[in-house]
Amino acid sequence: MLKLNDISVTFNEGTPDEKKALRNIQLELNQGDFVTVIGSNGAGKSTLMNIISGALIPDTGDVFINEKQVVHLPEYKRSQFIGRVFQDPMAGTAPSMTIEENLAMAYSRNKKRKLKLGVTKHRKEMFKEYLKTLNLGLEERLTAKVGLLSGGERQALSLLMSTFTEPDILLLDEHTAALDPSRAQLITSLTDKVVKESGLTTLMVTHNMQQALDLGNRLIMMDKGQIIFDVSGEEKQKLSIEDLLHEFQRIRGEQFGDDRAVLT
Repeated sequence: MLKLNDISVTFNEGTPDEKKALRNIQLELNQGDFVTVIGSNGAGKSTLMNIISGALIPDTGDVFINEKQVVHLPEYKRSQFIGRVFQDPMAGTAPSMTIEENLAMAYSRNKKRKLKLGVTKHRKEMFKEYLKTLNLGLEERLTAKVGLLSGGERQALSLLMSTFTEPDILLLDEHTAALDPSRAQLITSLTDKVVKESGLTTLMVTHNMQQALDLGNRLIMMDKGQIIFDVSGEEKQKLSIEDLLHEFQRIRGEQFGDDRAVLT
């Protein structure tokens, strides 16, 4: 479903601030894979997500989604088959629009645009059924402005909006990092439920090592623009945070450099 071939990205090339953000990345995700991505700050996680979404074009390499070459396809065109939830709860929704208007906009993402009312009676009933799956009571608040929702409610809505058109790829970019612990746990549980039920091919970046271990069937660790560790299946299920830290030290010869990933 997703293939990255020899992806490299360098920022500020030829200057004193030059940084190699990604180095010859090779990555493949099969249909239904749920891959969690961990790494310290500056490891290249967000750059990887931006390459897949089309927000960045790599210096070298190819990007294939569902066997289609998309490396030069702009972000707005890739959004027809990519769903993305950002770290900032404000980023994935339009705060001045109502819940039903946001849902109608997301629902039309991969459909041909027409001069018709976005929120029809049929769609309202459909949106209510989708919202009921969140167990947050949002199905009774369709006409409420999204800007009035809590951060957790907005992130739950963003997750729903990014998945109900069944995208080829779902990108979760530290989507629980800005929430308090109880809301983060709610969104983590919803993520697990939605991805499993929909069978979506998912890539999730997180600083939370325990979250990375608990979710998905595969885990990759990045450092300095490279994938240095890739584990899946039963081997992943047996891992602990201590195992991950030991593995990083074994590979790199130094301790993992981000305390936040261990403490969360």
